[in-house]
Amino acid sequence: MIFETFRIALNGLRTNKLRTFLSMLGIIIGVGAVIAIVSIGSSAREEVTAQISSLGSDLLWVTPGFTAGRATRMESDPRENFTLDIIQYIDDYSPGVTNVVPEVSGSVQLRRGDNTLNSTAVGTSQNFTVVNIYYPERGRFIDQDDLDQSRNSIVLGSNVATELFSDTDPIGQRIRLNYQGRNINFTVVGVMEQKGQGVMGNLDRRVYIPVTTFTNKLSRQNFVDLYYAQFSPGFSSQEARNQIDYFFFQHLGDENLYNIMSQDQILGVLDQVTGTLSLMLGGIAGISLLVGGIGIMNIMLVSVTERTREIGIRKALGAKKRNILGQFLLESLALSSIGGFIGIGLGYAGTYLVTRIGNWPLVLSPVAVMLAFGFSLAIGLFFGIYPAVKAARLDPVDSLSYE
Repeated sequence: MIFETFRIALNGLRTNKLRTFLSMLGIIIGVGAVIAIVSIGSSAREEVTAQISSLGSDLLWVTPGFTAGRATRMESDPRENFTLDIIQYIDDYSPGVTNVVPEVSGSVQLRRGDNTLNSTAVGTSQNFTVVNIYYPERGRFIDQDDLDQSRNSIVLGSNVATELFSDTDPIGQRIRLNYQGRNINFTVVGVMEQKGQGVMGNLDRRVYIPVTTFTNKLSRQNFVDLYYAQFSPGFSSQEARNQIDYFFFQHLGDENLYNIMSQDQILGVLDQVTGTLSLMLGGIAGISLLVGGIGIMNIMLVSVTERTREIGIRKALGAKKRNILGQFLLESLALSSIGGFIGIGLGYAGTYLVTRIGNWPLVLSPVAVMLAFGFSLAIGLFFGIYPAVKAARLDPVDSLSYE
């Protein structure tokens, strides 16, 4: 009887194919949207996690904090405390730290002949390649002599080298760099390996110069944006963090003037933000499932009205209430389950398309698939109960005389 009832239910849905499809549309969109949003969020989180992990697991980021003066106006720029002079002191007073690398950056325009290119210039030191696991493919990186003499040496990202020099070897060539109206000629000493999109942007579209050249000739300010601190083997992240925290508190006297972030903290914040965002967007997408359930109830009520005489004939031939109830419940569940299966395919296709465009890893969340499909079945059952009960309670005499 179950299979016979299911066959009758499917025949009832096939009678009006367009109406059946339109009633499933809310379920299809809802299931597909929930799966796609959660899976795309997981893929994005996986990509950013991989980018952060590629920087190495032994890094701390030390950045300026924020202080407000009277009437919330800043008394001074906290970056002014982040000078090059204190790097050596951090090394001396923090045995858990093996490398401290400064970084200061700004938007620049590069020119070679008739070719111009907007880029980001990064002022840093020779250990930048070590702490970021990012090395030159050709030539060399900034060395100590470049720093000591504030040389106009420049290392190009791979895309910058390609766009400015095409097939020409850029090593030893000169380019003009414009920063806030200051035009300075630089000599190319190296080209970095291809790295792609990173946490701080597209690394292949950056250029790297000695930090002393940046502060003395470009910004003309003796402070930087942040420090990378690499902790020594045998020391934990927390031990190195505590040492740096102690040094800066003793040096600045105010813990609000600096921030120290570890890789674990950044990943924790990332997981929290992406998880909350995915949950919120998934909940919004889930509303369409409720809309789809209302559509299913509507179509089932119409179906009960249209098939009143059929119900009367079946009851006159001996069909019991549970048979009529089961028929219409199975129709409702068939609508929601078929729509759920199509929605799963739609969600997978959407996730695949977005991850291909973003060049992210494809992460399809099985939990999201099961929850979305299970919720669609629950919606079909819940919104199908009332029409099914209404059909089961019809009086056979009144049904046979219904026009």
